[in-house]
Amino acid sequence: MKKILILFTVLVTMLLSACGESKKEKIKEVKENVVKNFKVGLVLSPGGLGDKSFNDSAYAGLIKAEKELGVEVKYVVPNTQTEDLEFLRDFAENDYDLIIGIGFLMKDSLEGVAKEYPNEHFVLIDEPIDLPNVKTATFDEAEGSFIAGALAGMMTETNVIGFIGGMDMPLIKRFGNGYSAGAKYVNPKVKYFSAYVGGDHPFTDPAKGKEMALSMIDSKADVVYHAAAGSGMGVIEAAKERGVYAIGVDSDQDYVAPGVVLTSMVKKVDMSIFLIIKETIEKGFSAGRKTFDLSNGGVGITELKYTKEEIGKEKLEKLEQIKKDVMSGKIDVSNEILELNK
Repeated sequence: MKKILILFTVLVTMLLSACGESKKEKIKEVKENVVKNFKVGLVLSPGGLGDKSFNDSAYAGLIKAEKELGVEVKYVVPNTQTEDLEFLRDFAENDYDLIIGIGFLMKDSLEGVAKEYPNEHFVLIDEPIDLPNVKTATFDEAEGSFIAGALAGMMTETNVIGFIGGMDMPLIKRFGNGYSAGAKYVNPKVKYFSAYVGGDHPFTDPAKGKEMALSMIDSKADVVYHAAAGSGMGVIEAAKERGVYAIGVDSDQDYVAPGVVLTSMVKKVDMSIFLIIKETIEKGFSAGRKTFDLSNGGVGITELKYTKEEIGKEKLEKLEQIKKDVMSGKIDVSNEILELNK
């Protein structure tokens, strides 16, 4: 395929020297043939589709690229890290033009395979890798979570909020740290609980997610935020049973329990995948790190379709101003987190 791209450049140069109305048509025809043969392989994180979160968002970005860009796509779901390696190698050996891995758990596998196949192009979502054939997409989870936390701080009636993450590790902690900092920015009286699902299935154990959420609710938490993928469905279920608010993550989960899910901190994995595929087709592959944050729409909260009236105009205006202040730099989320943890 990479030879085809080179050939495409040569053909376009030749066609530009031609004359007559057929020139543009020939260029268009060559370009369409190149795109049609552009292959993208996606390795999802364990748990696969149906998590209403991270994997579903990644898949949506892939399908958008298939429909709008005309690329050939294939996705696979590994059950173990060994399968990660097998799937990544299989895509590399079959000359896929972009091989995309989803999630920080795939970092070691993708880095190893990228070194084995230096002429292939890889993308990792969530963790940076410094290799000449790897592009990474990272997100400012703390910024998006700060906005969600600010809303939680305004809406809590008990002044107690909770956070449940899938694993106790830096990336997941960024969600919780931003959330607690945002809540305490608007409401210094807030008490904050955090816990992590852990175990063998940190992101696919809704029963444990529900159990942990119920424990927090029993300790008076009336807004519980999760960053636990499939395990987070249990958090939302617990909030629904007890009549408190939940906050979803990654994808728009407001519809899962309308009125119960106060908002969702949206991490636009779908957008990142689509844009990287599009840029690679149009400009060629480039390694390095691409960051998605509040200012470029890579993170944020939902449109509050089911809760806008409950929140009210005054709080919505305050929340919008906080968002503007974060984007302008007037509010430094990193500094707010540091001050909180002193």
